[in-house]
Amino acid sequence: MSDQNVHNAGFTPSGITGGSLASSLMSQEARASGGGVPSGGPTSTLQELGARGTTHSSGYTSSGISGGSRASSTMSQEATAHGGGVPRGGTTATVSSIGKGESS
Repeated sequence: MSDQNVHNAGFTPSGITGGSLASSLMSQEARASGGGVPSGGPTSTLQELGARGTTHSSGYTSSGISGGSRASSTMSQEATAHGGGVPRGGTTATVSSIGKGESS
């Protein structure tokens, strides 16, 4: 996963950048969950990575999810909660997409 892609999306050590993809994602997620951004969701996960200044060791890589990683655990939990598939727009899909520099 590219640290620069996460920062370019607006997830930075100083917080979420106004007018960025990050602020749009945060707004959408807050509306969908009744006003707050849930812990473990795409916004909080990406902001945690952006605040750390590094995405290394998270398990979200340019070639996929690393086995035994935090990303692997998140993907497994999401798949279980959704009957075996990872939902579009969920934490795994969104974090992977932004990390690769793709639109979410």
